[in-house]
Amino acid sequence: MTSLDKPTEDTQADDARAVTEAALFEAFGGVRGMVETVLPGLLFVTIFTINKDLHLSAIAALAVSLLLVVVRLVMRDTVKHAFSGVFGVAFGVVFAMMTGNAKNFYLPGMLYTLGLGLAYVITTLAGVPLMGLILGPVFKENLSWRTRNPGRKKAYAKASYAWGGILLAKCAILFPLYWWADTAQLGWVLVALKIPPFLLAVWLTWVFLAKAPAPIDVFAEMEAEEKAEEERERAAREETAGGRHRREA
Repeated sequence: MTSLDKPTEDTQADDARAVTEAALFEAFGGVRGMVETVLPGLLFVTIFTINKDLHLSAIAALAVSLLLVVVRLVMRDTVKHAFSGVFGVAFGVVFAMMTGNAKNFYLPGMLYTLGLGLAYVITTLAGVPLMGLILGPVFKENLSWRTRNPGRKKAYAKASYAWGGILLAKCAILFPLYWWADTAQLGWVLVALKIPPFLLAVWLTWVFLAKAPAPIDVFAEMEAEEKAEEERERAAREETAGGRHRREA
């Protein structure tokens, strides 16, 4: 390796890390997505802790979720993270209202976390890690990592196991509290466990993918193939036209 090679390789590595960071930021919503995830539950548990009013707490949580969607719509920003928050809060409100048990506001989200944790583990055991299905389109590689990029598939498997383990560990804490703790205690623990496990999982995903081979841009390949096909067709037309002119001459 010459002295000129190393800076080039370092630059490529930096570019790969930057691309990975940008993709993870897009996929998981960044700081704003975290705020939208935490705020409704935080508002619910704060109000309920103060006055024990289930209806007021639930309505406030749902209202702030809808407000976050409206803000994104006004700013013409992507609404997928805010909409997912609205649906989660809405299910929680319905469960709590129907049963009259404020703790059930958290139950849909807890069940979703359990199901997602199991999905990460099961899909990875099946050879199709969920993290690859989520991030493949973001990296413009779709499913090329499954058969054409084994190093990247291994990184997605590690990331999926990390997410699955973290989410299942979170469930191991929350579900006993659902039965033994009161609503306020469960709510504050759940709020406290929103961001740190998420950041740990995202960081581990970044570590695994930053060390993995670069993604195969299947969209660029398709565009290149289309251009090559157009060039072949143009060359064929020119050859046909040239042959006709030679015969006429």
